[in-house]
Amino acid sequence: NEKTVTVSHVAGVPVRNVATVDFARHYGVTVLTCQPADPATKGGVESSVKLAKADIVPKDTNLRPEYDSFADVETACQEFMDLVNNREHRATRRKPAAMLVEEAPRLHRVPGTAHTISFGMSRSVPDNTPMITFENAQYSVPFYLLGQRVFVRSHGLGLDEEVIVVHEGLDGPVEVARHQRARPGSPAINDTHFPDHATRVPGDYAVKARSAAETEFLAIGAGARTWLLEAAAVGTMRITQKMAEAVALAKIAGQADVDQALGTAAVHGRFAHKDLASILNAAGLRAATHTASETQSLTQGTRGWAAIGQPPVSLPDDLLEESA
Repeated sequence: NEKTVTVSHVAGVPVRNVATVDFARHYGVTVLTCQPADPATKGGVESSVKLAKADIVPKDTNLRPEYDSFADVETACQEFMDLVNNREHRATRRKPAAMLVEEAPRLHRVPGTAHTISFGMSRSVPDNTPMITFENAQYSVPFYLLGQRVFVRSHGLGLDEEVIVVHEGLDGPVEVARHQRARPGSPAINDTHFPDHATRVPGDYAVKARSAAETEFLAIGAGARTWLLEAAAVGTMRITQKMAEAVALAKIAGQADVDQALGTAAVHGRFAHKDLASILNAAGLRAATHTASETQSLTQGTRGWAAIGQPPVSLPDDLLEESA
């Protein structure tokens, strides 16, 4: 009459746990419970427990201190069944193994898939992060289970308590994670569950274009990305307008030169209006430039000196009328 089987009694009638009823229906059995405080109604169960404690459970009388694994327990159970099922029962005077051969045709096969209640509580893994919540704490699961369903349960007590996560796939149920009990606010994380995870550094933002204008600006080069990060960090006003101006300048002065100027502006904190154009001019990055050579000088010529001291040129009367 545990709560996992019987949730309450109404007028002496046990009310079953819905999950247990579903479990019994899956395996094709009926759930029956004895009367409380009446051991005579469960003599078979009590005898089986007594025999198991005497011959399987490790204790001083059977000289077995412990089992190294669950497989060793299964082996001990199989050896115990081979022993008791092949000797004559004192009540029936027959071997249980021979009686089982007669009963087998009337038994139904156990379903090939286990009922999920045996794995624990169902949880859905989010599509964006391999973490599940169990009893107010979070636990990681392998990344390939994103968007899938897993089952989680606790095992053990105290400091040895563990949380076990099982996934039922094409090959049947498989344990995919095992964690120590976590506390709310302190998740249990296995780094191998995040193979492509990179440690996030505050301020190291992933620059990703979300519009055509942003894509065109970032296509200028690495200097544009650096400029955007630095300009945003200092709260530059009308940043999108200045990005559009940089794109326009790149079409006139060349993408490489503008990218270099954007990098220079980012390094020196030049984010004001027309700062980018000023840097382009100061760096000599304009397309049309004047340079001196053997045949050309950049100094002012002397041709204008010939008009010094000469009377002003008189215009004809018809030209004066037109100008008037």
